[in-house]
Amino acid sequence: MKLVKIILVLLVFLVNLAIAPASWADKPKVSKNHDYVEMTRTLNRLFAERDAQGNSPELKQRIDELQLQKAAIESGITWGQCRNETGQTLAIYGPAGEESKSGSNALYFLADGETTPEGWDCNGVYLPNDAQAAGIPSSPAVFKILDGTRLVAKTNPDTSEIVFNVPAVQDSPAKDLSIPNVSQTFINSRIPSPLAAGEIDD
Repeated sequence: MKLVKIILVLLVFLVNLAIAPASWADKPKVSKNHDYVEMTRTLNRLFAERDAQGNSPELKQRIDELQLQKAAIESGITWGQCRNETGQTLAIYGPAGEESKSGSNALYFLADGETTPEGWDCNGVYLPNDAQAAGIPSSPAVFKILDGTRLVAKTNPDTSEIVFNVPAVQDSPAKDLSIPNVSQTFINSRIPSPLAAGEIDD
Protein backbone atom coordinates (compact mmCIF):
# COMPACT_ATOMS: atom_id res chain seq x y z
CA MET A 1 0.00 0.00 0.00
CA LYS A 2 2.89 2.36 0.79
CA LEU A 3 4.38 1.68 -2.61
CA VAL A 4 1.11 2.64 -4.32
CA LYS A 5 0.98 5.94 -2.38
CA ILE A 6 4.59 6.74 -3.28
CA ILE A 7 3.97 5.97 -6.95
CA LEU A 8 0.78 8.07 -6.90
CA VAL A 9 2.60 11.06 -5.34
CA LEU A 10 5.41 10.77 -7.90
CA LEU A 11 2.90 10.52 -10.72
CA VAL A 12 1.06 13.66 -9.52
CA PHE A 13 4.39 15.44 -9.21
CA LEU A 14 5.44 14.50 -12.76
CA VAL A 15 2.06 15.48 -14.20
CA ASN A 16 2.35 18.83 -12.41
CA LEU A 17 5.78 19.43 -13.96
CA ALA A 18 4.43 18.55 -17.40
CA ILE A 19 1.43 20.86 -17.08
CA ALA A 20 3.11 23.91 -15.50
CA PRO A 21 6.43 24.51 -17.32
CA ALA A 22 5.31 28.07 -18.16
CA SER A 23 6.21 29.10 -14.61
CA TRP A 24 9.82 28.71 -15.71
CA ALA A 25 9.37 30.93 -18.76
CA ASP A 26 11.72 33.84 -19.30
CA LYS A 27 10.53 37.39 -18.74
CA PRO A 28 9.77 39.35 -21.91
CA LYS A 29 12.79 40.95 -23.54
CA VAL A 30 13.19 44.59 -22.51
CA SER A 31 14.16 45.51 -26.06
CA LYS A 32 10.48 44.99 -27.00
CA ASN A 33 9.24 47.31 -24.22
CA HIS A 34 8.07 50.62 -25.76
CA ASP A 35 9.25 52.60 -22.71
CA TYR A 36 12.70 50.99 -22.87
CA VAL A 37 13.08 51.86 -26.56
CA GLU A 38 11.94 55.42 -25.85
CA MET A 39 14.36 55.75 -22.93
CA THR A 40 17.29 54.42 -24.98
CA ARG A 41 16.51 56.95 -27.72
CA THR A 42 16.39 59.79 -25.17
CA LEU A 43 19.64 58.69 -23.52
CA ASN A 44 21.40 58.50 -26.89
CA ARG A 45 20.23 62.04 -27.68
CA LEU A 46 21.44 63.28 -24.27
CA PHE A 47 24.84 61.55 -24.69
CA ALA A 48 25.25 63.25 -28.07
CA GLU A 49 24.29 66.59 -26.48
CA ARG A 50 26.83 66.01 -23.67
CA ASP A 51 29.56 65.18 -26.19
CA ALA A 52 28.78 68.32 -28.23
CA GLN A 53 28.22 70.84 -25.41
CA GLY A 54 29.97 69.44 -22.37
CA ASN A 55 28.59 67.94 -19.20
CA SER A 56 26.50 70.55 -17.36
CA PRO A 57 25.13 69.63 -13.89
CA GLU A 58 21.52 69.65 -15.21
CA LEU A 59 22.41 67.37 -18.13
CA LYS A 60 24.37 65.01 -15.86
CA GLN A 61 21.41 64.79 -13.47
CA ARG A 62 18.99 64.08 -16.34
CA ILE A 63 21.28 61.33 -17.71
CA ASP A 64 21.72 59.79 -14.25
CA GLU A 65 17.95 59.79 -13.64
CA LEU A 66 17.26 58.12 -16.98
CA GLN A 67 19.99 55.51 -16.45
CA LEU A 68 18.39 54.56 -13.11
CA GLN A 69 15.00 54.43 -14.82
CA LYS A 70 16.47 52.21 -17.54
CA ALA A 71 17.86 49.88 -14.86
CA ALA A 72 14.38 49.65 -13.29
CA ILE A 73 12.89 48.57 -16.63
CA GLU A 74 15.72 46.09 -17.18
CA SER A 75 14.90 44.55 -13.79
CA GLY A 76 11.53 43.48 -15.18
CA ILE A 77 9.13 46.07 -13.76
CA THR A 78 6.45 46.52 -16.42
CA TRP A 79 4.11 49.02 -14.76
CA GLY A 80 4.08 52.57 -13.43
CA GLN A 81 2.22 53.95 -10.43
CA CYS A 82 0.44 57.31 -10.04
CA ARG A 83 -0.52 59.17 -6.85
CA ASN A 84 -2.86 62.16 -6.82
CA GLU A 85 -2.16 64.92 -4.28
CA THR A 86 -3.57 67.80 -6.36
CA GLY A 87 -6.75 68.41 -4.36
CA GLN A 88 -8.81 67.55 -7.46
CA THR A 89 -9.71 64.50 -9.51
CA LEU A 90 -6.87 63.51 -11.82
CA ALA A 91 -7.38 61.93 -15.25
CA ILE A 92 -4.84 59.17 -15.88
CA TYR A 93 -4.10 56.77 -18.71
CA GLY A 94 -3.99 53.06 -18.09
CA PRO A 95 -4.59 49.72 -19.76
CA ALA A 96 -7.81 49.55 -21.76
CA GLY A 97 -10.29 46.83 -20.91
CA GLU A 98 -10.49 43.74 -23.07
CA GLU A 99 -13.71 44.96 -24.69
CA SER A 100 -12.17 48.32 -25.69
CA LYS A 101 -11.81 49.09 -29.38
CA SER A 102 -10.00 52.40 -28.80
CA GLY A 103 -6.50 50.95 -28.46
CA SER A 104 -4.26 49.80 -25.67
CA ASN A 105 -4.86 52.74 -23.30
CA ALA A 106 -7.95 54.32 -21.79
CA LEU A 107 -8.69 57.32 -19.57
CA TYR A 108 -9.49 56.72 -15.88
CA PHE A 109 -10.18 59.08 -12.98
CA LEU A 110 -8.10 59.02 -9.80
CA ALA A 111 -9.52 60.73 -6.69
CA ASP A 112 -7.45 63.12 -4.60
CA GLY A 113 -5.26 61.25 -2.11
CA GLU A 114 -5.54 57.99 -4.05
CA THR A 115 -2.79 55.84 -5.55
CA THR A 116 -3.14 53.36 -8.39
CA PRO A 117 -2.80 49.77 -7.14
CA GLU A 118 0.47 47.86 -7.45
CA GLY A 119 0.62 46.13 -10.80
CA TRP A 120 -1.90 48.47 -12.47
CA ASP A 121 0.03 50.24 -15.25
CA CYS A 122 -0.42 54.01 -15.04
CA ASN A 123 0.95 55.28 -18.37
CA GLY A 124 0.48 59.02 -17.92
CA VAL A 125 -1.55 61.95 -16.66
CA TYR A 126 -3.99 63.87 -18.83
CA LEU A 127 -3.69 67.64 -18.44
CA PRO A 128 -7.00 69.35 -19.33
CA ASN A 129 -7.29 72.44 -21.55
CA ASP A 130 -7.29 74.85 -18.58
CA ALA A 131 -4.49 73.16 -16.61
CA GLN A 132 -1.09 74.65 -15.98
CA ALA A 133 1.69 72.19 -15.33
CA ALA A 134 5.35 72.85 -14.63
CA GLY A 135 7.44 71.96 -17.67
CA ILE A 136 4.47 71.50 -20.03
CA PRO A 137 4.14 74.44 -22.45
CA SER A 138 0.48 74.02 -23.43
CA SER A 139 -2.59 71.97 -22.69
CA PRO A 140 -4.48 69.79 -23.30
CA ALA A 141 -1.52 67.46 -23.10
CA VAL A 142 -0.28 64.17 -21.64
CA PHE A 143 2.47 63.86 -19.05
CA LYS A 144 3.72 60.38 -19.99
CA ILE A 145 5.51 58.20 -17.45
CA LEU A 146 7.71 55.17 -17.96
CA ASP A 147 7.50 51.69 -16.48
CA GLY A 148 9.08 51.49 -13.05
CA THR A 149 8.08 55.08 -12.17
CA ARG A 150 6.17 56.11 -9.05
CA LEU A 151 4.69 59.47 -10.07
CA VAL A 152 3.24 61.92 -7.55
CA ALA A 153 1.17 64.85 -8.86
CA LYS A 154 0.75 67.85 -6.53
CA THR A 155 -0.51 71.40 -6.85
CA ASN A 156 1.97 74.22 -6.16
CA PRO A 157 0.13 76.44 -3.61
CA ASP A 158 1.85 79.61 -4.88
CA THR A 159 1.28 79.21 -8.64
CA SER A 160 -1.61 76.67 -8.78
CA GLU A 161 0.46 74.70 -11.28
CA ILE A 162 0.45 70.91 -11.22
CA VAL A 163 3.96 69.71 -10.40
CA PHE A 164 5.34 66.20 -10.76
CA ASN A 165 8.09 64.48 -8.78
CA VAL A 166 9.72 63.15 -11.97
CA PRO A 167 10.84 65.01 -15.09
CA ALA A 168 8.86 64.77 -18.30
CA VAL A 169 10.03 62.27 -20.88
CA GLN A 170 10.99 64.66 -23.65
CA ASP A 171 11.10 62.16 -26.50
CA SER A 172 7.68 60.70 -25.76
CA PRO A 173 5.09 61.41 -28.39
CA ALA A 174 1.71 60.40 -27.00
CA LYS A 175 0.65 58.93 -30.31
CA ASP A 176 -0.96 55.91 -28.67
CA LEU A 177 -2.93 58.10 -26.24
CA SER A 178 -6.01 60.00 -27.36
CA ILE A 179 -6.02 63.56 -26.06
CA PRO A 180 -9.53 64.91 -25.44
CA ASN A 181 -10.20 68.63 -25.09
CA VAL A 182 -12.04 69.00 -21.76
CA SER A 183 -11.72 71.22 -18.69
CA GLN A 184 -10.69 70.40 -15.13
CA THR A 185 -14.28 71.20 -14.07
CA PHE A 186 -15.49 68.36 -16.28
CA ILE A 187 -12.88 65.98 -14.83
CA ASN A 188 -13.87 66.96 -11.28
CA SER A 189 -17.48 66.00 -12.10
CA ARG A 190 -16.45 62.40 -12.90
CA ILE A 191 -16.80 59.59 -10.38
CA PRO A 192 -13.35 58.11 -9.64
CA SER A 193 -12.68 54.86 -11.47
CA PRO A 194 -12.42 51.59 -9.56
CA LEU A 195 -8.95 50.34 -10.46
CA ALA A 196 -8.07 46.69 -10.04
CA ALA A 197 -4.56 45.42 -10.57
CA GLY A 198 -3.99 42.62 -12.99
CA GLU A 199 -1.32 40.00 -12.58
CA ILE A 200 2.01 41.60 -11.68
CA ASP A 201 4.66 40.84 -14.27
CA ASP A 202 7.77 41.50 -12.24
